Amino acid sequence: MHNVKQTIDNYTEKYSKVCKKKGVIDSSLYDMYGVKRGLRDKSGKGVVAGITNISLVQAVEVIDGVDVPCEGKLFYRGYNINDLVDGFINHERFGFEEITYLLLFSELPTKEELEEFKGILASYGSLPKNFVRDVIMKVPSRDIMNSLTKSVLTMASYDKRASDLSIDNVLGQCLKLIGIFPMLSVYGYHAYSHYECGDSFYIHRPDPKLSFAENVLRMLRPDKKYTELEAKVLDIALVLHMEHGGGNNSTFTTRVVTSAGSDTYSVIAAALSSLKGAKHGGANIKVVEMFNDIKKHVRDIKDEEEVKDYLDKILRKEAFDQRGLIYGMGHAVYSVSDPRAKVFKGFVEKLSLEKNRNEDFELYSMIERIAPDVISGGRKMYKGVSANVDFYSGFVYSMLDIPMELYTPIFAMARIVGWSAHRLEELINAEKIMRPAYKSIVTKKDYVDIDER
Repeated sequence: MHNVKQTIDNYTEKYSKVCKKKGVIDSSLYDMYGVKRGLRDKSGKGVVAGITNISLVQAVEVIDGVDVPCEGKLFYRGYNINDLVDGFINHERFGFEEITYLLLFSELPTKEELEEFKGILASYGSLPKNFVRDVIMKVPSRDIMNSLTKSVLTMASYDKRASDLSIDNVLGQCLKLIGIFPMLSVYGYHAYSHYECGDSFYIHRPDPKLSFAENVLRMLRPDKKYTELEAKVLDIALVLHMEHGGGNNSTFTTRVVTSAGSDTYSVIAAALSSLKGAKHGGANIKVVEMFNDIKKHVRDIKDEEEVKDYLDKILRKEAFDQRGLIYGMGHAVYSVSDPRAKVFKGFVEKLSLEKNRNEDFELYSMIERIAPDVISGGRKMYKGVSANVDFYSGFVYSMLDIPMELYTPIFAMARIVGWSAHRLEELINAEKIMRPAYKSIVTKKDYVDIDER
């Protein structure tokens, strides 16, 4: 067996070099043929692939026919995210269920509609008999996103109408998945923690009287306890991560796979596979890892010059992961500011005081302030750079004692709402499969017989 493994390793090492050598495409060809790398031009503007009435991301204002960068704005169904958050915070409500209703049904619910919706969502919050034992507890993985994806695909086996694309059936499937995502994620983590790390194993059922965010913390913690501020900050994080314009990678994946006529479980599994990437939903983990590295290598984290020097090293690929990126800074669309980060920051500060993490918060605030100058001084810039929502979300999750393995699944618990809205919109409006074009640079060759190669 050892010899077979060694043979395979040697083969893949050898031919990976062949792949790298033969697979390189001259970057100048993209400009020559007018192909936008990553479906974005140099200013960050994406290729228009569809029309949506779900949300709007605004980073520029048109003044005298010219796009002028502005403070970032995010609208859900036409409502400014700042107004939505202020609305439920000022009246001391949790917002997840209310904003889920808005994104799915295009309007804000009345009190009666909201209470009815909460009851419906809570009724979906259960798993098939023995699902935890037969699916989640078997073959646990540290990669909870993979566990979550496996569980979602397996749920199709319990659904007699899994492939039914009628809107009422798809809506029911989406509501079911929204309701059970916390269980699939948290139970998946507990299984990994028990079988792979030797920790105690416990399963707490969600309480239908509690909010979505409260139940996440209740199921995660051994004593089921949490503070009101903890639950409210998590609730805000979930609302801010729910949806983002349709152009992000996982939502685009949702619409592409939906357009192919695939079932809800396959579509959401594909979206999860996109979200788990470090360039997308996994970015907040990199932010936390980067800050841990900074605190480890900077002698005085209150010394701005020392911190700045180390950020320069990170940019020059001399420190941290040698990728040359200051994680959490910059966004594909926003330039002046990310509205989600701005909304989040005030609540992050309150939580840092409750958790005695104000020194860490000061470091985050310092880097948020100085990083744009460091970045602009080290490379050619096509647009401004500001802190994005990932910059603070990982810090929040660490203060909530959420294990790092659950950071991206927490994102998924929120973003499945947006995915569901986009899946429904695609099914209602689109009739054609999405089929993007690629410019081929293949050189035609004459076939050579095997004995003559």
